[in-house]
Amino acid sequence: MRAKRSGAFGAVLLSVFCWASAAMAQAPVDWQLGLQRAATPVKQQMESFHDLLMVIITAITIFVLGLLVYVAIRFRASANPVPSKTTHNTTIEVLWTVVPVIILVVIAVPSFRLLYFMEKAENPEMTIKATGYQWYWGYEYPDHGGLTFTANMLRDNEIKPGMKRVLETDNRVVVPVNTTVRVYTTAADVLHAWAVPSFGVKKDAVPGRLNETWFRAEREGVYYGQCSEICGTNHGFMPIAVEVVSKAAFDAWVKKAQGGDYTSPAMAAMNAPSPNQTAQVSN
Repeated sequence: MRAKRSGAFGAVLLSVFCWASAAMAQAPVDWQLGLQRAATPVKQQMESFHDLLMVIITAITIFVLGLLVYVAIRFRASANPVPSKTTHNTTIEVLWTVVPVIILVVIAVPSFRLLYFMEKAENPEMTIKATGYQWYWGYEYPDHGGLTFTANMLRDNEIKPGMKRVLETDNRVVVPVNTTVRVYTTAADVLHAWAVPSFGVKKDAVPGRLNETWFRAEREGVYYGQCSEICGTNHGFMPIAVEVVSKAAFDAWVKKAQGGDYTSPAMAAMNAPSPNQTAQVSN
């Protein structure tokens, strides 16, 4: 019995550990319920608005269900053999007009507040331009010497331990933590959309047009997204990988990238040889 309990407890710990490891990467996980953990103020407000809507929707659903049950029982043929011929009730008609209006106002106020909050960055500290191509992303850092690079999805044979299949790119977008980043999106061919769920960001990339969005990542880590506009055959293979690092690490990466090496700090650590491999090479 104790062995069974300890085995079950170990399985739970293992599942929690795996979930926590995946959560640090901010990507979808198996059997996930709910939204990805918020990493920006925009996503936090989205979650608050989502929770408000859930309360309202649940209350409406329970109320309507209660009415249906009441009507089915109270006005069944055996309990109400002679139905009423009432055609109008002023009080009820006023209520079913006024109450929905009040509900819509309660929804509209935080909705518009959120829309205005997520629309434009106030005092951005840096800018990134994301250009969609069939089927990869091109990035430009105009505030850092016009630094440019492309990000293509890694194939299955290029995936290493710790990487996410179909979500990993050869070059990650690197940004500093606790920094307001303005993102301009556009496209070179067809419609695309730059979307990162943990940031609460989804902005269309339209050829010949420059759209604007922003985020402020409040903790370090790797955050994944995908093109969210059907853009052709390889639409499902156009991922976005954003690595949030310390400001010191970001400055070091910029210097390295200006020399042509766009490897992010985490990717560089993955590619670094282990001590055993180094010892074998030296021998």
